[in-house]
Amino acid sequence: MSNTATLPVRPRGDINIKPLGVALLFIVLGALYLAQVVDARQSALYLVGALLGVALYHAAFGFTSAWRVFIADGRGAGLRAQMLMLAVGVLLFFPALSSGTLFGTPVSGLVSPAGTSVVVGAFIFGIGMQLGGGCASGTLYTVGGGSTRMIVTLIAFIAGSVIATAHMPWWTSMPQLAPISLVKTLGLAPALLLNLAVFALIAGITVLVEKRRHGRLVTPDAKPVNGPRWLRGPWPLVAGALALVVLNFTTLALAGRPWGVTSAFALWGAKAASAIGIDVASWTYWTTKANAAALAAPISQDVTSVMDIGIVLGAMLAAALAGRYAPVWKLPLRSFVAAVVGGLLLGYGARLAYGCNIGAYFSGIISGSLHGWLWLVFAFAGNVIGTRLRPLFGLEVERVKLAAC
Repeated sequence: MSNTATLPVRPRGDINIKPLGVALLFIVLGALYLAQVVDARQSALYLVGALLGVALYHAAFGFTSAWRVFIADGRGAGLRAQMLMLAVGVLLFFPALSSGTLFGTPVSGLVSPAGTSVVVGAFIFGIGMQLGGGCASGTLYTVGGGSTRMIVTLIAFIAGSVIATAHMPWWTSMPQLAPISLVKTLGLAPALLLNLAVFALIAGITVLVEKRRHGRLVTPDAKPVNGPRWLRGPWPLVAGALALVVLNFTTLALAGRPWGVTSAFALWGAKAASAIGIDVASWTYWTTKANAAALAAPISQDVTSVMDIGIVLGAMLAAALAGRYAPVWKLPLRSFVAAVVGGLLLGYGARLAYGCNIGAYFSGIISGSLHGWLWLVFAFAGNVIGTRLRPLFGLEVERVKLAAC
């Protein structure tokens, strides 16, 4: 489930001391700062973000490459790890969301309308995943891991996000259902059984496809381990899946809602646009009470922003521990163009679809939101198109040589 195509390919070496020190310094200082200017909970969420970055990097846990290798080559290990993550997720989240509280804290899921904007947004987000070279979480952790190409994708991602906020009133006027929670509509037990059955079905389909294509399940190449594996990586996909779902559950307990990523990108873009004189505050999207408050407040007050910054620093820490933090500044023109186009599609699509692979797919499905399943179907379709477009931009489509099997 890796995004290794977007990370600098480097043999494992000694720990990179300087980036390790920088990452640790900013993680510690950031946590202390947030504890002083906001509160201890915001500081804890920042540290959860850093741990997410470590888990994403060490397990190479993305969504883009996992979907691409299944689409192009029939290998399903990444998808099966996602299904495990979702299965554990609903077992943890559904009871808490059904009761409405977790450890005494009121909690709610990310439940959004399912309709035209989700269909269109998820589809173009899927194309953007393959051209940009990563999803939302993948973009952050590969930036932190030293991928200079993904900095371009991230900048375009932010631009696409804020552009979409200008168009949201039109998109939300298109046909759509009211937000539907399967937990509330079906009840706790039926919702759990239905979701677990679908996860098992998808995992089973990946096994059948992979065996038909390769004659057996393809075992990922073993990576050398130098030092404690939990500290320097790489982690097995299953370990990454479990770490992400536990950290998402921790986010629910601390923030009162699941992990999200891309709302921060729209906020950063809006703040940047405001700084150069664009009257973003008058746009309908930014006049709602919550969005207007976020736009007026400092970034330190925004949970998603704080966690996103933590993810970047956590991934930088993990890359330094692995001895693989070594940015390369050369970027071929076609790859640059793909990063810009892909990033714009990612940002625009995420806003239309009420989230990304994290907020809509991962957190949406484990919140019981119908729109999460709609997102999965149409984002996967977009990935099919995006995978076919990659060679036009000189981007790799990984395949296993049958003779080597």
